[in-house]
Amino acid sequence: MDAVDRPARLAVGVIGAGRVGSALGAALARAGHRVVAASGVSDSSRERAVERLGVTPTRPEDVVAKSDLILMTVPDDVLPDLVSGLAGTGAALQGKLVAHTSGAYGLAVLNPAIKAGSLPLALHPVMTFTGKDDDLRRLTGISYGVTAPDMLRPVAEALVIEMEGEPVWIADDDRPLYHAALAGAANHMVTLVAESSELLERVGVEQPGRMLGPLLGAALENVLRLGIAGLTGPVVRGDAGTVRKHVDALILAAPEAADAYVALARLTADRALAAGLLKPEAAERLLDALGGNIWT
Repeated sequence: MDAVDRPARLAVGVIGAGRVGSALGAALARAGHRVVAASGVSDSSRERAVERLGVTPTRPEDVVAKSDLILMTVPDDVLPDLVSGLAGTGAALQGKLVAHTSGAYGLAVLNPAIKAGSLPLALHPVMTFTGKDDDLRRLTGISYGVTAPDMLRPVAEALVIEMEGEPVWIADDDRPLYHAALAGAANHMVTLVAESSELLERVGVEQPGRMLGPLLGAALENVLRLGIAGLTGPVVRGDAGTVRKHVDALILAAPEAADAYVALARLTADRALAAGLLKPEAAERLLDALGGNIWT
């Protein structure tokens, strides 16, 4: 990174010093910037402001007043009102970098701040945050979905690189689909694995994590390396009888999980058929087993 592209040492303020905000603030401090203020609603956020960022929690408008770069790391549903509220109360936004970390929102949500003279950035870290001490370590090498006006693109990308991340440019209009892809992969995986663990416990498996870990690790490695060609299991084999047994067992044991299984099995069959991994006649047998049309 050329010196001309490297942001000057910035006074950083974090509005919403929760899991994400405290980790990113700490990463920017590690890169040489100064965290000068932070705000938080919950007790845990205020504690992280002190423990991770070394600042006493204050009001959002005070964070804006003290900072050159304002990180808005609040829940998505809170973000529009936060931005409009700060702009509406005359917070000192003129000439300041204002960055949010939402995956689904682009730059439009920052319009009130832009009208007040701020410089908008969208920097979404592609990582799950637990609030534990290893959050900061996990930031190293991750991707960030970056959206910014062309003139601010070097600054946005430089900030990500300084946090030891990899900037990936996402067009403003594409951010909802981009975020849906990430949430579908990560969040739904957690739900599926938790559900599978509970079902295994129900049949007497004492440590389902030990059983699932190697299987899921191999499956993840396969799909990241091979895409849909890494698919294994009864659907891609066309084992309609086995799939029907799965559905029947789930209807009795966990009806709410049966619907999800059927929907995912249909999607799996559809993708396998399109990739040439599943023959049409096998797909028809699966269709009967699943009780619906995999092409709808």
